[in-house]
Formats: sequence, C-alpha cells, structure tokens
Amino acid sequence: MKTKHLILTLIVLTVIGAVSYGSYRFGLQQHMKPSSVGTTAGIDTAEAKSGIAVDPATGKTILYWHDPMVPGQRFDKPGKSPFMDMPLVPVYADGGGDSGNVSIDPRVQQNLGIRIAEVTKGNLASSIDAVGNVAYNERELVVLQARANGYVEKLHVRATLDTVHKGQALAELYVPDWVAAQEDFLTAKRLSVQGDKAAGVDLADAARQRMRLAGMSEEQMQLVESTGQIQARLIVAAPVNGVISELSAREGMTVVSGTPLFRINGLDTVWVNAEVSEDAAAQVHSGNMVEVTTPALAGLVFKGKVSSILPGVDPATRTLKARIELANPRQQLVPGMFATVSFSPNAHRDVLLVPSEAVIKTGKRSVVIVAQAGGKFIPMDIEAGTESNGQTEIRKGLRSGQKVVVSGQFLIDSEASLRGTTLRMGDTPAPIAKVAETHHGSGKVEAIDKGEITLSHGPIPTLQWGAMTMSFKLPVSGLTQGIKVGDHVDFEIRPISDGAFEIVSITPAMGGKP
Repeated sequence: MKTKHLILTLIVLTVIGAVSYGSYRFGLQQHMKPSSVGTTAGIDTAEAKSGIAVDPATGKTILYWHDPMVPGQRFDKPGKSPFMDMPLVPVYADGGGDSGNVSIDPRVQQNLGIRIAEVTKGNLASSIDAVGNVAYNERELVVLQARANGYVEKLHVRATLDTVHKGQALAELYVPDWVAAQEDFLTAKRLSVQGDKAAGVDLADAARQRMRLAGMSEEQMQLVESTGQIQARLIVAAPVNGVISELSAREGMTVVSGTPLFRINGLDTVWVNAEVSEDAAAQVHSGNMVEVTTPALAGLVFKGKVSSILPGVDPATRTLKARIELANPRQQLVPGMFATVSFSPNAHRDVLLVPSEAVIKTGKRSVVIVAQAGGKFIPMDIEAGTESNGQTEIRKGLRSGQKVVVSGQFLIDSEASLRGTTLRMGDTPAPIAKVAETHHGSGKVEAIDKGEITLSHGPIPTLQWGAMTMSFKLPVSGLTQGIKVGDHVDFEIRPISDGAFEIVSITPAMGGKP
C-alpha cells in the first residue's frame, strides 16, 4: 500500500515539473523577443496581422524591417534594433525593382544633410593664374662685331648691364686697312678734278669698292668723300636702345674681322615666361590676353597676349612655358623680376554646369548621384570638362534640368552597398557578371524553415561581422538534409539582392562543435 502511494506521488511530481518547465520555456521565449519590437502607431493592425504593412507617410508597402549595419537580418515588425542603439529601417516593396538605384525616405534625407542642385546651362569663363619671370626679348638682340682688322683705341662703355641709347658711341677702333683704301679713293678724286675725269672716276669707283670690302659702311664712305680727310678710326655706335649684356672688347686689344665686341639686348619689349601646369595647359593658347603684375611694381598692371606655348614639359615641375610679350616703354620691367600672370581663356558658351562638389572622381570614373522622383537616387557616369569658380562643365552623361546630389553622396553610396545594388560609385560596370565571393562561418542551427535557416554563428572576419544570430536563404531544397536543430555546422554563404545572404554549402562541424 505504501509502495502504491509512493509511486503515485512520484508521478504527480513528474507532471508538475514538466508543466513548470514548459511554462518556464514559454516565458523565456517571450522574454527573448526584442521588447521594443512591436506594432508601431501608424501601421494598420489588420495589415500587420496579414503580413502586409503600409507606411502612412509614403503610402509604400513595407516588405520588412532591418538594421542597415546588419542588413542580412530581417524583422517582420518595426522597433529598435537588437544589434545597434538605433530604430529598424523599413525596406519598401518598390525599393528593389531597379538594381541600380536606392530609395531613401525624405525624413532620412534631411537627417543625413543631403543637398541637391539642378544641372544648368551657362558660360564658364575661367581664370588661370601662373607664376613666371621677366626675360629679354631675344628678337631685339643685337651683336656688334669688328668689321676689319685693327685694335681698340678707346672704350666708352666699360661694364656689362650698362644702359645705352641708340646712336651712342661704344668704342673707337683704329683700322690700318681703311687708311690705304681711303688714300686711294682721295687720290682718284683729285685726278678727276685735275683733268683726267674719266680715269679719275674709274679709279674712284675701284677705291670705293675696296673701302666697302674693307668693312666700311656707306655712311663712313660718304664722310670721307664729304670731308676729304682720312677716317682712320672706326666709331662703333649702338644701333638700338638697351643694355650691354655682353662686353668682349678692352682698350688696347687687337681684333680681327668678325671678333664679337658687344651684345646689346633691347628693353622696349620684354618676355614673361609663365609656368603653366599640365592640367591647365589645354586652356591656354596663343593670342590669349593676359594681365601681368610684379611685386617690384605694386599697383601697376601690364597687359599683353600669349605669343607662343613652348614645346616641352619641365620634368621637375611638370609645367609648360607660355611666352608673353609685353611693351615696356619706360623700361620698368627688367630681366629676372618675378611676375604673376592671369590668363583669361575664351569663355565656353552654353555648356552644362554642376557644382564641382557634386562630381566624385573614383580614379577610373567620374560619377554624380542623380536624384529622381520618389526619393530615389542613382549613380551616373559622366565626362567632366573644365572646372572654374566652383562649377564643373559636364560634356556627357547629364541633361539640363536634372538634379544631382551636392552633399551626402557617400552616405547614399553606403546605403546602396547595404541594399546590394549593382551600380555603385566606385564600381566599374562589367559586361559579364562575376560570381559573388563566398564567406566561411561556423555556428549552431537554431531553426529550419521552408527556404530559410536560422544560425547563431561566430565571427566572420571576411565580412567584418561579429557573433550573432541571423537567417539565411536556402536556394536548393534538400541542402540541409541530415541536419537538424541544435547541430553545430560549418557553412559557406554569398551575398544576394536586398543585402541578404544565401547558403552555398552546409555540413556538420567536425567533432560536433564549431
């Protein structure tokens, strides 16, 4: 009798324990659900129960909610993310129809500080500044040489960089060969006067030719004929205004025909050689008007034009030389002065313009984010042209009236990456789609549903994921054959559309644990 009571008591205690454990498990499951994830005010309750939710602010159908930082985990209700201290973001039914764009709620756009500007038509008159220095105009260079054998008796200019004026005497040369030729010429002139006119004329012509061959100029020969006196000394005079850039003559030195005596550079006009960077060289052409200023002459502006672009790039500075010719009537500009040159290229008329900050250069491409109706954004390849005053010329890729994103482009690009869009700013479109990269992980099976498996996995370094529990798609039925809830598994995943991931392969972990 006592044995029957004991057995009955054990049975009752077992039933009570089982009921208590079941209640505990049920309460634990309820507790494990994110307490802040629930139906939000504004979402129709009937629609939420039927699995269809509509955002009252936009009227769009919501597919699911997700955390943008963990896009693979989906939630069927709005609320607070269990991963980050932020609210879950809705994913709309029309957000994935075009794999090249991304939709962002207007309220989110405002929070992200996204600014938009319109593509306009206008003129792009750019101004290019360059540094340069003043140099001699080599077209005004004059070289004076000895025209006959002799020696230098007197110098009137004794140092380089002395200023000289046109007609100023520079040196006196004694030329013995001139004396004999002049004596013959004067003798012939006397014979023609004394009676033998025909013979005298012939002799005078022959003597004049000898003087010419000796190096005398027509003016010097006329001086001998008019004065009737021998001009044994040659006065070398400056033919132009300028400075003595080279002085080779010295008093007492012997010279032969062709010996350089003086080198004179004129200063009525000068050159300014401006260093123009390679990227701006295409905008500078011969004939462009320029304004030149120099620190030595504050307040003075010299105007001129580009005479030529010199061929060749300086390998050290990667610049080209633009040669500008300037009038210098007062000879205020002297060689060696530093100068600032402002070029005014011809204005480009009727070109498409966008703010320069809207253009993103990825290295291989130039991209802008085009804003479309309904809060959609799509990256667009463009061909950018000249940039000036914060505006960039668009040669291809856009049309007037379109709207482009001026700030917040990289936040939109990040959202496009999280949602798995195929066209991004840093990507190069390929004619053939590449197979998505796979990632390896290990974890425990928490649930297996039709077409989906839930795993609590460890860190996945290739995705920079920490340990978490999330669901993955099962693209092939029977992929989980032989695997049940609670098993430890090794798996391979790859990204698919909408930022989700699917299982490529899954096998039991060696030893039963990951």
